[in-house]
Amino acid sequence: MTMMHRRTVMRKARHAAAGVALAGLLAAAAVLAAPAPVAPAPADASSAAAAPVPGVPPAVPAAPVSASPVAAASAGGFDPAAATDEYLRRLSPRQRARSDAYFEGTYWLLLWDFLYGAGISVLLLAGGVSVRLRDLAERWFSARSLQTIFYAALYLLATALLSSPLTIYEGFVRERRYGLATQSLGAWLGEQLEALGLGVALGSLAIALLYGVLRRAPRTWWVWGAVVAIVLLAVLSMLGPVFIEPIFNRYTELRDPTVRGRVLSLARANGVPAEHVYMVDASRQTTKVSANVAGLLGTTRIALNDNLLRRCTLPEIEAVMGHEMGHYALHHMWKALLFFGVLAAAGFAFLQASCGKVLARWGAGWGIRDLGDPAGLPLLALLLSIFMFVMTPVVNTYVRTEEAEADLFGLNAARQPDGEAEVSLKLAEYRKLAPGPVEEWIFFDHPSGRNRILMAMRWKAEHRNEPPICRP
Repeated sequence: MTMMHRRTVMRKARHAAAGVALAGLLAAAAVLAAPAPVAPAPADASSAAAAPVPGVPPAVPAAPVSASPVAAASAGGFDPAAATDEYLRRLSPRQRARSDAYFEGTYWLLLWDFLYGAGISVLLLAGGVSVRLRDLAERWFSARSLQTIFYAALYLLATALLSSPLTIYEGFVRERRYGLATQSLGAWLGEQLEALGLGVALGSLAIALLYGVLRRAPRTWWVWGAVVAIVLLAVLSMLGPVFIEPIFNRYTELRDPTVRGRVLSLARANGVPAEHVYMVDASRQTTKVSANVAGLLGTTRIALNDNLLRRCTLPEIEAVMGHEMGHYALHHMWKALLFFGVLAAAGFAFLQASCGKVLARWGAGWGIRDLGDPAGLPLLALLLSIFMFVMTPVVNTYVRTEEAEADLFGLNAARQPDGEAEVSLKLAEYRKLAPGPVEEWIFFDHPSGRNRILMAMRWKAEHRNEPPICRP
C-alpha cells in the first residue's frame, strides 16, 4: 500500500536514473516514500461506491468493524486460515490468471531492464559517444563543475532517448493492455517529458556533486558519497510532497467530512502532525488507488487519491490510512535513509574496487582518462546496475519487512481486518496473490496478498471478543 511510489509515474526512473550512480539509489529508496497503488475492485466485488458528484468525492458508507463476507467460523471459533481461503476464493481463476500474468511479467522486465540498460552503457562507451559528449562539454565550458553538469545533462537525455522504446512499452502499452492506465499516449508522453526535464535538472546536479566528492577524496569518496546520498534523499523526501508531486497532480483539500474526520482522528491518535487531508486527481492517469503520509521535518502531508475515495468503503480507507500512518509512526523514512546510506556505501565501494580494474584493461580504448573523468559515467552506471541487480532480493526483503510492520500497525490502529483483506484483494488485481516463498523473497517488495489477508484474519481471531471501539 505504500510505495514510496510515483511508482506508475516515473517508474523507478528507468534508464535515465540508472545512468546515475546516486540516482539509482534514489530510485530504489523512493519505493519507501511513494504510495503503492491498489487496483480497482473487480466487477463482482461487494464494495461498490456510490455515484460520484462532479468535483467532490462521495461520502463513503461506514461498515461495522465486525462486518465480513467471510463465513469461516466453526463451532470451536474463528479459523484464520479458513477465512483467508474464503477471501482467496473471491477471485475467479480468470482473475487470478490475469493478475499472475501481469505480475510475473515484471520478473522478465527486471531482467530486460538490466540487460537493456547494460547495452546502452556499452554502446556509449565502446561507440565513443560518451567521450564525444565530454569533449563537447569541455569546449563549451572551462569550469570543471560546469563541464560535469553539462555532460550529465546530455548523458541523461541520451539514455532517456535510447531507452524510450522499453519505457513506452512498460509505462504505457502494457498498462493500457491490462486496463490500468487512463491517459492517452499524448498525455502520457507530455507527463514523461515533464518528468524527464525534472530528472535532468536534479540528476545533473547530483552527478556533479558526486564527481566533486570523487575528485577531492579519490580513496575515500565511496564513504563521503554515501553521506551525500543520505543528505540528498532527505532533501528529496522533504521537498517532494510540497514542490515535486504537485507538478504531476492537483492536490485539493478533502471536503468529505466523514472520511476527513476519520483520517484526522487516526492521525491524532498516532502522532501524525497533520491538520489537512488532501485529495489527488490520480484518476486522470490510472485506475489504481493509493494514499500516503509523506514528508519530513515539517513537510508531512496526508493525501488520498480520488480513486481510493470513490471505490473503497470507509473501513477499507481506514485500513489503508492506518498502514500509511504506520510508516510515519514507526520512523520508516529515517530507517530507510540509514539503510540506503549503507547500501550506497556498499555500492560505491564496489565501484571503487572494480572500476580501476576495468579502466586498466579497456579505459584507454574508450578514451576515459581516470575515475574522475565524467566520460566514465556509463561505466559507473553499468557496474552499479550489476550491484543493484544482485541486491534485488536484499532491497525487496528490507522494504517488504517494513511493509509488514506497517500492516500490523495499521490493524492495531484502524482495527479493520476485513477492510485490510478487501484492499489486499484489490491489490491482487495486478499483483500475484499467492506466490511461492522463494518467489516472494526475490521479487516482492510488499507481502503477498495471501500473507496480508492471513495476518488480518489472525488479528481478527485474537480480537473477536473485544467490545467495539468508539468512533468520532
